[in-house]
Amino acid sequence: MTTTYVLGGGCYWCLDAAYRALRGVVAVRSGFAGGDMPNPSYEAVCTGLTGHAEIVEVEFDETVLPPAVVLDAFFTMHDPRQLNRQGNDVGTQYRSVMFYADDAQRELFEAARARADEAWGGGVVTEIAPLATVYPGPEEHQDFFAKNPTQGYCLAVAVPKVNKIRAGFAEYLV
Repeated sequence: MTTTYVLGGGCYWCLDAAYRALRGVVAVRSGFAGGDMPNPSYEAVCTGLTGHAEIVEVEFDETVLPPAVVLDAFFTMHDPRQLNRQGNDVGTQYRSVMFYADDAQRELFEAARARADEAWGGGVVTEIAPLATVYPGPEEHQDFFAKNPTQGYCLAVAVPKVNKIRAGFAEYLV
């Protein structure tokens, strides 16, 4: 049985790369959600004026990768205490957000956020919101890290996040 979570925690290139390191992840798709503009372009989302966040849709097999692990990894790979930013990436498009598809997901997300708040010593600002439409990111941004492993941003920002997942979730690595 596969489940899909829609999560935003900074640049989607980083979340995409980190989730692909976990066994049981069936697919990761980068895109945009949570805004008002239909079919936004990457350039429009980058202005911060669309209301959309950069997100990943993480599809995973619950029999291989428990939902709690997917969510705890999310709170490990980014700093959920930073409001509307991750490091040097600043704007509402980089906010920490979880979009739930139903009440069961909302409850799982709330429990994960509570665990994260305790783990981070308080101050978690991750938004939990109902899922509406997800718009796909550009094709060249899908699996970006694998396609561009020596790109400067990937080396400086994505690699440390992937390494955090490798260190904290070794038993679930591909």
